[in-house]
Amino acid sequence: MSPPAERTAPQVACAGVTKTFDGRGGGVQALAGIDLVLRPGGLTALVGPSGCGKSTLLRIIAGLEQPSGGSVLVDGAAPGALRARGEIAVAFQDASLLPWRTVEANVALALRLARRPSAPEKVARLIRTVGLEGFESARPAQLSGGMRQRAAIARCLVTEPRLLLLDEPFGAVDELTRRRLNLELPPIWQGSPTTALLVTHSIPEAVLLADEVIVMSARPGRIAARVSVDIERPRRARHLHTAEFHALVDQVGDLLGVDRDTEPVAV
Repeated sequence: MSPPAERTAPQVACAGVTKTFDGRGGGVQALAGIDLVLRPGGLTALVGPSGCGKSTLLRIIAGLEQPSGGSVLVDGAAPGALRARGEIAVAFQDASLLPWRTVEANVALALRLARRPSAPEKVARLIRTVGLEGFESARPAQLSGGMRQRAAIARCLVTEPRLLLLDEPFGAVDELTRRRLNLELPPIWQGSPTTALLVTHSIPEAVLLADEVIVMSARPGRIAARVSVDIERPRRARHLHTAEFHALVDQVGDLLGVDRDTEPVAV
């Protein structure tokens, strides 16, 4: 029997991606001519005005939506090939936990659906990492919205996906928890052959987490700018207070037309 192939971080290539949602008057064009390559093994952040198509692009990359034009290839194949092997994980702002299963069972379910062996120790470790130790036997109705979201993030990470797609995953948690998760969760997937894409409205969060920030225009969404983030890894709380970090936050904010006097800088 030949040894298993080495897992590598996939390359994601979007070429001329457009998306129009049908409707009266010709429909709504959400995306127009997106050309984008995600750095294998890195995290790319998408920022832009509300309604510019960030989440639509993420769903197309996940294979949950089909583009109206253009193509998305993951290692040269359609995203469905990775999904069929359980190698794509998506975390949405809506936790979507199964209400009759405990936190522990919801997290472990991802392994079963991906046809992976059970891993109680890994499940327990992730539950501790997201701050839910002591709530392993709780059901979603017994948790706050932020706690449910943390359980959903643990569920995404437990399979060690090759492609990790995060759509405002920290939007439902309080600011202190959000900052802690921003610092503690990335090393989990950065130690694996994982390519990640993050959609966020928080400019500081994008700069803290990403290797590259993609700035999108208003609808129909186009790529307006790319900003490389060369801050050393692992990123620590001290990086939030450096001139380099604040210069990058200001650069992305200026590209988005953000008023520096009104934009909060806390992550």
